[in-house]
Amino acid sequence: MNGTELMTMKKFAEFSGVKTTSLRYYDEIGLFCPAQRGENNYRYYSPQQIITVNLIQTLTKLDIPLEQIGEMERNRTPEKIMEMLIEQEENLDRQLRHIRECYTIIHTITRMIQTGCAAKETEITDCELREFPVVMGPVNDFENNQLFYETFIRFCSEAERQRINLCYPIGGYFESIDVFLETPAQPTRFFSLDPTGTDKKAAGRYLVGYARGYYGEMGDVPQRLTAYAREHNLKFTGALYVIYVHDELSVKETHRYLAQVSVPVAPDRKHR
Repeated sequence: MNGTELMTMKKFAEFSGVKTTSLRYYDEIGLFCPAQRGENNYRYYSPQQIITVNLIQTLTKLDIPLEQIGEMERNRTPEKIMEMLIEQEENLDRQLRHIRECYTIIHTITRMIQTGCAAKETEITDCELREFPVVMGPVNDFENNQLFYETFIRFCSEAERQRINLCYPIGGYFESIDVFLETPAQPTRFFSLDPTGTDKKAAGRYLVGYARGYYGEMGDVPQRLTAYAREHNLKFTGALYVIYVHDELSVKETHRYLAQVSVPVAPDRKHR
């Protein structure tokens, strides 16, 4: 190798972005050695060594032990390098899936909290809502007049078996406005706002109201929804959804929980 092609350790550190302390340590443990040593024992590196040192830096960022990297370096073959890189690809795929899921959970919760902060709590709103996916739980059985939380505990206990991710906000599904009016603390089903769900809350025209209180405490929202619909000649056309946009994650006092109630409507032609 022509000596003019070599670089001092300082120059190679500037060229590669790897600190001289790291280069010295890599050499001491036999992981990454200079291309040549001068008579004064100075370390000299060739420019093409940047490929190897960059790979070492990448692997260390993936928390691969230096001992394992060194073993690979000492006995490297195309097959061994490929095997090791494929293994790391699979590890990264698992990490990326986990990161994406964490991001989606945080994004979903943030969206709910923002919705609550912007809510007009004393008003019933007539608006168009977009479709969004949910994961619907099994039909609830409020046997022997069980309280809300007893049925909810049973739902949570069975969530894993039902493939329901409890990290996402949980809501209550009522099959009709009549069920909600009769038993506002007893949803027909619980559901998760997991965006990978195959169940859908349909897009369309909805009446939306808000209620403060602990789970199942709807205040006068049922009466306000029916009064608004009657006043504006609207009829209820589908299932009703209750989502707690503010809960124990965002407020301390249970009586400050904020539930969003939405139910689809359409013009009632019979009363025109």
